[in-house]
Amino acid sequence: MDFIKKIAGGSHSNAANATGGGPESERNEDFLDKGVDIVQERVFKQGAQNNETAQEQAKDEKISDGIRKGYKAVFKKDVPIQDK
Repeated sequence: MDFIKKIAGGSHSNAANATGGGPESERNEDFLDKGVDIVQERVFKQGAQNNETAQEQAKDEKISDGIRKGYKAVFKKDVPIQDK
């Protein structure tokens, strides 16, 4: 049963991150993605965000892309944080 949870992304273990993600990938996030992680961890109490699966990191990237799009729509310029 644990094997199924790991494949489905229900665990933050290294086996679940075999397809990407994990602490190494977290280090390569841009500062906006890290900011999304901080809000998820501290405001929404979703637990530690330093060992996310590739799927969770992709979700964070979509959130940060939405923030960038909204920022540009309001301020007519790009977010001053470069996207990685």
